[in-house]
Amino acid sequence: MSRKTPEVRVPRLVGLMAVDARETARAQGLLLTAPDRPGPPPPVVDYVVRQYPQPGAEVPRDSMVYVWFDFGPGEGGGGVHEPRIPRPPRGGLQRELDEPGDPYLTLSSP
Repeated sequence: MSRKTPEVRVPRLVGLMAVDARETARAQGLLLTAPDRPGPPPPVVDYVVRQYPQPGAEVPRDSMVYVWFDFGPGEGGGGVHEPRIPRPPRGGLQRELDEPGDPYLTLSSP
C-alpha cells in the first residue's frame, strides 16, 4: 500500500470537459461539485470555465473543489439577438430628462 499524504495540490480543471474534470479531481483525492448546476452531474459536453481553489493550491485530501461550467446552446448567455417587435420607442434619455433651459436664468428667490 502506498502512503497517502494529508495535503494534495489542486489540478488545473479549467478547459476540461465535466467527465475529465471529475476523473482528474478524483485521481488527486479531491471531490468535485458544481454550484451553478444543482441536481445530477453535468453532461459530458460541458467545459469547466472557472474553479476554486485555484490550480496549485495545497488542500487536505478529500477536499471539495468547486467548478463552474460554460453555458451550452439555449442555456443562457447573451440571449436572442433578433429585433424585438414592437420596437422600443425612440428618444432614449431625452424622453426621461427635461430639455435644458437657459443656463443664465436664475430661480427667483423668496
